Amino acid sequence: MLASAIPNGETTLKYLQTSVFALCAAMMASATFAQSTVDLDRAELERLRLDTMVRVSPDIPVGQRAFVDYGAYATFTYLTVDDSNNENHVLRQSDLIGYTRLNFDGAHELFLRLRATYRDFNSGDSFDGKGDDFIGPKADIAYYRFDLARYLGSQAGKEVDGNFTFQVGRDIVYWGNGLAIGQRLDGVMLKLSKGIFQLDGIAGVTPKDSVDFEASRPGFDDNTKRGYYGLMFSAQLGTHRPYVYGLLQRDYNDNTSYTLGTVTTTFGYDSYYIGGGSAGALTDHLSYSAEVVYEGGKSKSNSFTVNGPFLTPVEQTDDDIRAMAADLRLDYAVQGASHTRLSAEFLLATGDGDRLQTSNTFAGNAPNSVDNAFNAFSLINSGQAFAPTISNLLMVRGGISSFPFSDVSALRRMQVGADIFGYAKCDENGPIDEATKDGRFLGWEPDLYMNWQATSDVTVSLRYGVFFPNEDVIGSDEARQFFSTSITIGL
Repeated sequence: MLASAIPNGETTLKYLQTSVFALCAAMMASATFAQSTVDLDRAELERLRLDTMVRVSPDIPVGQRAFVDYGAYATFTYLTVDDSNNENHVLRQSDLIGYTRLNFDGAHELFLRLRATYRDFNSGDSFDGKGDDFIGPKADIAYYRFDLARYLGSQAGKEVDGNFTFQVGRDIVYWGNGLAIGQRLDGVMLKLSKGIFQLDGIAGVTPKDSVDFEASRPGFDDNTKRGYYGLMFSAQLGTHRPYVYGLLQRDYNDNTSYTLGTVTTTFGYDSYYIGGGSAGALTDHLSYSAEVVYEGGKSKSNSFTVNGPFLTPVEQTDDDIRAMAADLRLDYAVQGASHTRLSAEFLLATGDGDRLQTSNTFAGNAPNSVDNAFNAFSLINSGQAFAPTISNLLMVRGGISSFPFSDVSALRRMQVGADIFGYAKCDENGPIDEATKDGRFLGWEPDLYMNWQATSDVTVSLRYGVFFPNEDVIGSDEARQFFSTSITIGL
């Protein structure tokens, strides 16, 4: 019942995130969009040629020391998804993407990717109630990067044990397994390496149009301002790369409030994350990645209590956050021409029993109590049809993928795969991102997918998932389906 009172609705956030994840997965399905594999190979050879020429003679004309790459591609997607109220939404989305890269001496790189998007919904099906819309063109990724080792090599032919890179602009930041952060940022990214050690640093803010995890805040899907500041230290120890990090998140969404009747809610969520993990190979065929993160900080409490059918306003408090999450993935590569891969994953994210909604301030943490719900800026595959937020969640996944027609010329670049998810609450008395009853098991979901690079410039993607809920907790046993198909064409 409370979900209907939340501005824009929790359903909006969930299915914006679901559709974005699915569309991104479809568009990233192959190793190339506008360029063929041959073009990429030629690009690498050209970089090597330029690097060799510069080392031999730094007096080579500027025009021969610069590498320029550019292109464009279009993606057309059809999406149909059932939301948590078992209402179907249909979307047809067209994306036009153009990119250019300028590299000078291997040391200076400029990259720009522009995207224009048109979303065409069936009548009444848009996730935010705004109907069809055109977005862009806007800079999806745009940065300048400086590489000190390549600079020294090009200018003086020096070989150095270590490196320093500096990047400024807009890019995706993804640390570890993506539990604490998998986010586009506008800011500065540094990397310092020496021998087996590496130090990464970030300082940036979200682009304004980022979708926030806090769906009860007005403007959460088109006016988000959060800052991220962090350091990650890692080392390469044989086939293993352990790491530790600290990440500070600051809420810059000032002066926002939401009023419902006599209840006015103000918003604030300042958090920090201390995490660690490792990734690497256990055998020639078995690889792993593991991450554990503790969350602390302060969150604004809920603004009301429920008295029968009425909401009674209460004073909000700034409550301590004490939460954690963990993720473990295993991948086994089967020897053979089909490149079959088996995978397994276990994820845990804590919840809070006195919350009414696991990620929001409105209907959130009870005043003057510790907030145990894990909330971050995760980029985790949690399924297509159910797609729960990574908060108060236990999830297991098993998967398989293969190139079954590796001997057939036309189909040798076709990958097919399947994942099976099982979902439960970490705190059985706590909420998730939709209305539920007390209980632990939420349901299960099989997902199927196909990625096919049909030609050098054409890639086709299919995604299908169906969530089978546990009626005792979800309140319904009606299956929810998700289907998307897309085609990407290099121009």
